[in-house]
Amino acid sequence: MAKDKLWGGRFAQPTDKFVEEFTASIRFDKRLYHQDIRGSIAHAQMLGKQGIIPPADVAAIVHGLQEILQQIEKGEFDFSVALEDIHMNIEARLSAKIGEAGKRLHTGRSRNDQVALDIRLYMRDELTDIATYLDLLIDSLLFQAEKQLGVIMPGFTHLQTAQPILFSHHMLAYVEMFKRDKGRMEDCLKRTNVLPLGAGALAGTTFPIDREYVAELLDFPEVSRNSLDSVSDRDFAVEFLAAASILMMHLSRFSEELILWSTSEFKFIELSDGFCTGSSIMPQKKNPDVPELVRGKTGRVYGNLLALLTVMKSLPLAYNKDMQEDKEPLFDTIDTVKGSLKIFAAMIREMRIDPVKMREAAAKGFSTATDVADYLVRKGMPFRDAHEVVGKAVRYCIDQQKELPELSIAEWQGFSNSIEPDIFAAITLEASVNARSATGGTALTRVKAEIERCKAGK
Repeated sequence: MAKDKLWGGRFAQPTDKFVEEFTASIRFDKRLYHQDIRGSIAHAQMLGKQGIIPPADVAAIVHGLQEILQQIEKGEFDFSVALEDIHMNIEARLSAKIGEAGKRLHTGRSRNDQVALDIRLYMRDELTDIATYLDLLIDSLLFQAEKQLGVIMPGFTHLQTAQPILFSHHMLAYVEMFKRDKGRMEDCLKRTNVLPLGAGALAGTTFPIDREYVAELLDFPEVSRNSLDSVSDRDFAVEFLAAASILMMHLSRFSEELILWSTSEFKFIELSDGFCTGSSIMPQKKNPDVPELVRGKTGRVYGNLLALLTVMKSLPLAYNKDMQEDKEPLFDTIDTVKGSLKIFAAMIREMRIDPVKMREAAAKGFSTATDVADYLVRKGMPFRDAHEVVGKAVRYCIDQQKELPELSIAEWQGFSNSIEPDIFAAITLEASVNARSATGGTALTRVKAEIERCKAGK
């Protein structure tokens, strides 16, 4: 019956059974139990401090909530769809346990500001965890960069061989990306870490509450400044989903390279058996399932961002039931990001590198052509003229099925009299790599310095 609902006083007929199931959120928002209880304890303590409810009621509420927390964590709490959500499930159980005192807990608050608080508390914890997982992945990348220092591989543009680079430099590129991802999570935390409790349903409360005291109890550095905004926006969640989408984009790009590099055509790397599977029909297969799955999961995170943006795009102030749809995209994204980071960090640390294959590939495809052009520039030739000279040399090599280092000095001088025997020292893979020593370059000395800088947390 409607009278059995905590809000049922206004209703004369019971809620339709299917409507009850359709509108309930307890199936997914029960994961907020810890945050809901923590917020309720702080709220009760504030009510007692302000003399809004008796101290004895505060003590009973706090003790009852702590017992409920233990029951939930032991799996002894039966969640009810009829009670709709985590808030009403806990409050109903509290009232059943301690009587009238439990019914006073909701004084001065609404489920609207209560759920806003729960989500912010939950996200605050998860953002911190995600930053930690990013640190683990960055550590794995630095481990490989340091371990493989000096290994030369081809750098690509358009997926075509471009210039030789250090494998460590390639790993450090992802370090920079994931450091920015961590920065976005930390920045999102600043806007998430604001107390909304006290906004009530939309207009605040008539009780003399102390919001700053609640903020202090819950470690919020500030309180929200507008009651309408406090309960009706989820931009902090949208911001997280956007940051998570960028993070997953980086993981997906990395996944694509790992998939390519582990093919028999590249053979640059081998992923540990623990992160691969085989074929049910082809006994020789070793499939890079983890990076493939992370690449695939990126799409669901993008979808979650679009889903929440769509939920919020036309909502008038203040709270609307549509906003119940904020949790599943948020929870799914958090689970996906944390799982992807955790497995990637372990996979990268165990990844095996084939330096010989990488070097062989770097020596092909005229990867030092730009070094020849730079050589001619240093001899006094304008770069555009040097570019044309080297282009003709490459064309000649293609026709003769040679690489640039295989040309004789006589062949070189057929393209330009400025070329002298010192050309051969200028176009080795090591010379090409180490010549790029400006900040951000792939030279060995520069890469060593960047590894140390990153290890120092700078």
